[in-house]
Amino acid sequence: MSRSKWRSERLSQLGSSIFAEVAGWKLSAAESGLDIIDLGIGSPDQPPSPAVRQALSEAALRSDMYAYPATKSGLPFRRHAAAWMKHRFNVELDPMSEIVTLLGSQDGLAHLALALCDPGDTALLPNPGYPIYAASLALAGVESVLMPLREENGYMPDLDALPDEEWDRATFILLNYPNNPISAVADLAFFERLLDKARRHDVLIVHDLAYSEMGFDGCEPPSILEIPGASDQAVEFHSLSKSFNMAGCRIGFLAGNKTAVGALRELKANIDYGVFDPVQEAGIIALQEAITGPKLPKAGKLYEQRRNTFLEALRTEGWDVAAPKATMFVWAQLPPMQWSQDVPWTSRRISQEMLKATGVVVVPGEAFGSEGEGYVRIALVESEERLKEAARRIGSFIRGQ
Repeated sequence: MSRSKWRSERLSQLGSSIFAEVAGWKLSAAESGLDIIDLGIGSPDQPPSPAVRQALSEAALRSDMYAYPATKSGLPFRRHAAAWMKHRFNVELDPMSEIVTLLGSQDGLAHLALALCDPGDTALLPNPGYPIYAASLALAGVESVLMPLREENGYMPDLDALPDEEWDRATFILLNYPNNPISAVADLAFFERLLDKARRHDVLIVHDLAYSEMGFDGCEPPSILEIPGASDQAVEFHSLSKSFNMAGCRIGFLAGNKTAVGALRELKANIDYGVFDPVQEAGIIALQEAITGPKLPKAGKLYEQRRNTFLEALRTEGWDVAAPKATMFVWAQLPPMQWSQDVPWTSRRISQEMLKATGVVVVPGEAFGSEGEGYVRIALVESEERLKEAARRIGSFIRGQ
């Protein structure tokens, strides 16, 4: 039997294979003896707070923590999630009906279309966008309508550019501010316009707020649920991965509209048994610390300082990059290449050649959609000294030295 019959065609629709390609490039570079500075994947390089690690350790040693999590209610974590939403955004939520716990927000993003849509339905997605957005629609047999996010429009979608017919067909619109990969930030005025548009066309708003605690220069990214009545028309993903350095723990939640939250909860009840209870215990401590615990700096402070150090070093090397307002990423337009104009420098080519020459890993913008061509995403996930070294190597590369 042909092996191709044992592989779903859906897999070919899961988006760019560039991440696998970058992993291959990195392996080859390491095997050649290069010192790798990996600024590709946005995985925090810092641990959670000591109290979070202590809670996880103690809970993992308890003998009553190894049943299926679903045999317990999971309500304590959801109550603390609701308390944090009240503290951070002044949003009132019912932990019973308006919050569902997730194995990281990507778990919810991957399954949401399956819970909300039928095959043949339509959803509106950003371009560029985090790859799981389009992949989740492909898995569910849902058609995507792409909205370009461009620099000249502040990386905001033009809500009126889509014809009314597209809005009327759509089940939901998915946006992400602060944005990955672009790092743009939206304000409440934009969310109010979005809500007005969505209400007129009966479209659910799905907002991915994974980077809520990673604003720079005093920026406090808002929640769409802050707007009165927004939970009638919107849901929002939250993650403890980036905000609390708990990426490996896999815990987050979806909050907002009861029907949509309930649909995802019902689907997940048939897929998994919930988040490991010790991880929920650790998540509770993280949320408690954010509300009433010791005054810990937000995750964004570290990345703001790294941003400043890295971009100053890049400017010194001849690459002037716009400063991001949030997240752990720099969205950088391709630099002027001073030594080779023989063929166009695409985002893929520069990422591959730069890694091969310098050992510095970045992700080509095309991995996030067609509008990402001409850019690379750089993750600020190394120390300031390593970031300065990365800038030095990049400078030598773009000068052809």
